[in-house]
Order: sequence, then C-alpha cells, then structure tokens
Amino acid sequence: MPSKITRINPDLLHTPPGYHHITVVEPGRMAFLAGQCPIDVTGGLVGAGDLDAQLDQVVANAMTALGAIGAEPEDVVRTVVYLVSEDSDVLSTAWERLTRSPLGPAFTTASTLLGVARLGFRGQLIEIDLTAALPG
Repeated sequence: MPSKITRINPDLLHTPPGYHHITVVEPGRMAFLAGQCPIDVTGGLVGAGDLDAQLDQVVANAMTALGAIGAEPEDVVRTVVYLVSEDSDVLSTAWERLTRSPLGPAFTTASTLLGVARLGFRGQLIEIDLTAALPG
C-alpha cells in the first residue's frame, strides 16, 4: 500500500517560506537516508570551500540515493540541511538554490536549515539528511 503524505500549515502559525510545519505520513514504508555529503563516488570531497559546487554534489547524491530506493523528491517527508555559516544571507541563498534544484520538491515538507560551526570533512560546507515515505 503506498504512503499517503499530507502537508499542513495551521492557520494560527506563520506561513513558512516554501516548507510546511507538519507532514503526516499514513501507512507505508519509510526510508531514513544518511547525511548526504559533497563526496564523489571515489570518496573525495567535491569543491572544498565552494558552496555552489558542494550544493550541486549534495543534490546529485541525494537524487541518486532516492532513486536507489525507487523514491522521488516528492516522497521526502523531512529534511534537515546543515550549512557551515552564521550569515543569514548565505543561508538564504543556499536555501533558494536548493529549492530551485532537481531536489527542490523535497524541501516543501517539514524542513529545517541550520547554520553550524563545522561538518565532518575538512572544507565541507553542507550536508542534508532526508526521510522519505516509500511508494508502493
């Protein structure tokens, strides 16, 4: 049985910029993807210190991971984006680029964007965690 996904913004909460406050998933299977990093197939960091290059690699990796389980960005029910920056303009620009990417529909769900001090790989600027409701 496929999952039914309902996204809700209650009237008494602020209207968020593109995502939803609540995502409800009814019967089905769930997949929890490990943090998608800007790492290529050989295990090397892509674009050390280059946010645009890293965003593109993280999106490509997330799309590959979703495809491996038969899911699409629309099946994502939770995202958490970790970005090495305390600058709200950098965070906003990254969010806009993500929402315009092929992974963009994943960010219409319950989403969180966090500015952090550092991530696991030297030169790494971004990582994305995804949870998806699997079709069929």
